[in-house]
Amino acid sequence: MLPELPEIMTLDALRAAYANGATPLDIIEAVIARRSAATDPAIFIHAVADDDLRAQAQAMMAQGDRGQPLWGVPFAAKDNIDVQGIPTTAGCPAYAYDPSEDAAVIARLRAAGAILIGKTNLDQFATGLNGSRSPHGAPRSVFDADYVSGGSSSGSAVAVASGLAVFALGTDTAGSGRVPAAFNNLVGIKPTPGLVPNTGVVPACKSVDVVTVFAGCVRDGVAVRRIMDGVDPGDGFTRPAQPVGIPPKPRIGILTASEREFYGNTGFEAVYDAALAQAEALGATLVPFDYAPFREAAALLYEGPWVAERLAAVKGFIATNADDFDPTVRQIIQGAAGHSAVDAFNGRYRLEEIRAMVAPIWADVDMLMLPTSPTTYTVADMLADPIAKNSHFGRYTNFANLLGYAAIAFPAGFTPQGLPAGVTLVGPAFSDEGLAPFCAAMHAAAACGMGRDTAADIPAYDTGHVPPGMIAMAVVGAHLTGMPLNAQLTSVGGQLITTTTTSADYRLFALPGTTPPKPGLVFDADAGGQPIAVEIWALPEAAFGRFVADIPAPLGIGKLALADGSSVSGFLCEGFAIKEATEITHLGGWRAYVDG
Repeated sequence: MLPELPEIMTLDALRAAYANGATPLDIIEAVIARRSAATDPAIFIHAVADDDLRAQAQAMMAQGDRGQPLWGVPFAAKDNIDVQGIPTTAGCPAYAYDPSEDAAVIARLRAAGAILIGKTNLDQFATGLNGSRSPHGAPRSVFDADYVSGGSSSGSAVAVASGLAVFALGTDTAGSGRVPAAFNNLVGIKPTPGLVPNTGVVPACKSVDVVTVFAGCVRDGVAVRRIMDGVDPGDGFTRPAQPVGIPPKPRIGILTASEREFYGNTGFEAVYDAALAQAEALGATLVPFDYAPFREAAALLYEGPWVAERLAAVKGFIATNADDFDPTVRQIIQGAAGHSAVDAFNGRYRLEEIRAMVAPIWADVDMLMLPTSPTTYTVADMLADPIAKNSHFGRYTNFANLLGYAAIAFPAGFTPQGLPAGVTLVGPAFSDEGLAPFCAAMHAAAACGMGRDTAADIPAYDTGHVPPGMIAMAVVGAHLTGMPLNAQLTSVGGQLITTTTTSADYRLFALPGTTPPKPGLVFDADAGGQPIAVEIWALPEAAFGRFVADIPAPLGIGKLALADGSSVSGFLCEGFAIKEATEITHLGGWRAYVDG
């Protein structure tokens, strides 16, 4: 008997199934059954054969669960990402080749225990945002088969939204990892360029391509992205992360009236407005900003010389096989031949000018909130006007990779016609972790489920994770959220991880003569201490050192014992300083003392 799984599978659901006695073979049999019942024939270019899937599952059972974070988790991958043993076609059969090894991201996911179920359909050579530019047919929105799925990572999004895989990999140059998420009620994780390696990925625009994750929820998407992260020597564009934190109640940049464009889709506009209201309800401050320079950067990707990168990726092949290209894809790529090296340099110069123009905006906001796509279209409408209507989808996505930003797309609601509309949070480079908690809160508040299961409960985001390259630190007083010195944490990229208490071995004092007022926390296991409220923050490693060096006496950083038995670096006070201080241990924390 097959295990009972939710319509949209999550990591938590699979872990629960395994804890209740299910095996990877049981899960694979469930996937095989779902795949056989699927009604969209265009999801996969190459579905791994049933017996091969069973063999993978049995091999995994034979080796046993070795603590791999994705043990027995089925996933799919876009067919421009190499998988050893499966041809890579990039949506063009004549281009097919047999990779000698897995792409770096595939190797990392397989090492973590994940099971690949197939290679998914895409807009040919990842050139498009709609999903209709494929000889294998157009995957359709899981909510209305008349409508496009979004692209270019079309099949990957539909595979997850249909409940065939827990997650799927896409790629994103202009929005290909975000637009399909919006059209299928999914989360789309678009990392900072360079965070995840592209080794073994057929390039679209090599300098700005990123591998993305489609998942039902932010928690799962981020968990998968963390496994893929890290420099790879095969990709010269990868770079070590320099984490940027985002405060729990962020300042969010929003569109002004003059930069709103929904192409007449009032349903999508209403979803955006509802998301803005929800962000305020969650404590965000909304800050109108000028989107015009970002829009100019977006135009460079298809209207400027960057389109020549698409030609560079397939120059030899298109010279001999032009007739094997989708006509629209061929028109776009061959059109790049008109750009010169001078055009390329001028485009780069203009991009850097734009980067300087938008830099002051980031002094006023922590993130941007934009419609993922301002509208959607039927497949028939898209085929009738493939370039203009496709460009509408990229109005609020095309700039992100050119400017080096992180982004997460999330489900935000439905139109009166029952079609999903998404919203995207965009943050500075390496704010990938910082964006996630607020994005997860927004998704949960929207109450629109995951994929085609619109009533699904959203798994809570795990805020206890300390991102790589950051150090956890407990704060107890003036550095708490909303307190006078909290900006010393947020200004250097600090990120709130969780709120907790110390063990019952601490005493808290209000120190005299401090500006702003500060507490002193001391360890005293023998004098009737109690748990004291603290916040755990994560600081970038370099910032942590500078922060500690600037702490004034009698305060310092030592090891604090927490209520759960763990320990963390945090604020402590020298014993001599409490002789003239007022003990406030009984209040349980500094905030209770300040609030009176």
